[in-house]
Amino acid sequence: MERRDMLRLGLDGLSQHRLRSVLTTLGIIFGVGAVIAMLAIGEGAKREALEKFRVLGVNNIIVRDRKLTEKELEEARARFSSGLSLADAEAIRRIVPGAVHVAPQAELDVEAKHGDRATKITLVGVSHAFKEIFQSVPASGEFLWRDQHDREVRVCVLGAEVARSLFPIEDPVGRQVKLDDQWFEVVGTMANKALFTETVGELAARNLNQDVYIPLSAFLRRFSKENPLASQIDQLTVQVEDSERLPEVAAVIRRVLQRRHHQNADFDLVIPFELLKQEERERRIYNMVLGSIAAISLLVGGIGIMNIMLATVLERTREIGIRRAMGAKQREILIQFLIEAVGLSLAGGLAGILLGVGMAVIIDAIAEFKTIISPLAVVLAFSLSGAVGVASGTFPARRAALVNPIDALRYE
Repeated sequence: MERRDMLRLGLDGLSQHRLRSVLTTLGIIFGVGAVIAMLAIGEGAKREALEKFRVLGVNNIIVRDRKLTEKELEEARARFSSGLSLADAEAIRRIVPGAVHVAPQAELDVEAKHGDRATKITLVGVSHAFKEIFQSVPASGEFLWRDQHDREVRVCVLGAEVARSLFPIEDPVGRQVKLDDQWFEVVGTMANKALFTETVGELAARNLNQDVYIPLSAFLRRFSKENPLASQIDQLTVQVEDSERLPEVAAVIRRVLQRRHHQNADFDLVIPFELLKQEERERRIYNMVLGSIAAISLLVGGIGIMNIMLATVLERTREIGIRRAMGAKQREILIQFLIEAVGLSLAGGLAGILLGVGMAVIIDAIAEFKTIISPLAVVLAFSLSGAVGVASGTFPARRAALVNPIDALRYE
């Protein structure tokens, strides 16, 4: 018998019991769908995490001014700590080995205006090292230059959302904007950055696209914080040459600042690279849980196929006997029933791919996180469905092939 005839016989066996075939494949459908949806969610979470930590810088150590209550702030100042300052940045630059760049920055929530448009922003005063650490390449115009810091020039770079809010049509570069009560010239605009929708370590959730950057020297000269006891700056970002030395350098920075702040706990130290590794470990556990659920679903689907195929062998015992009596070989009987099992599984795999892709698209549309469907995930899921078909169909097919022709012809 030709292979084409064996394939036709196998598919005819499936078409004779369509409803049973559909019900049999449900386990495979849900298993494959779960695999694709799981991998799409995992890939989306991975891309989002990488983008988020790319913004922070995986070779960076971030020191944030800790938000203290009024009483805690008074106690810290009474114990001779002036909070984070430019002097701390200079001390780290001078003392800490392995620190390539140190970028202090100060922040203030103000209102930005242009014409009759206004929006709330975070005004960020940055030093020239900020550009070196974060590779700040604007979407249009240019970023802040060293001489603009040295001369306290009133220029600014707008975050993506600020630029859209104040200049929905016109090009903002070269225009004047009012930041609080000070006029600044726009020299550039930034591209969209990853959103911090949740706290990352000690870094509070924030929208970086609402930032407006000005020279730190101009910030300290022209803007003041409401609380006179507040720290001079809000953040120090230290870029380390070798990521392997991050924990070691962080320990030195902590000791330097503790000594300078007279053991006052008024700062937080964050290592984005360590947070990234922690998030990757958590994501692996999450993927293992989802993968186990998908594997169980595929296993149940395989058992269902095996059960139905065993019942099919029993129902068609007389047919098997007639075919053997007419000269069909054991191998041909085995291949016919194996084709039926694999056909069931692959059909379930195709339906599962559609289900998984649909689930990923729906999750991306209604949930707060992005899903990314990888072609590799689709191929892997479909291959798993085929493997399940082979594994679950081999035993019933072998049993059909080993049926004694004489006993099969007598079977009622």
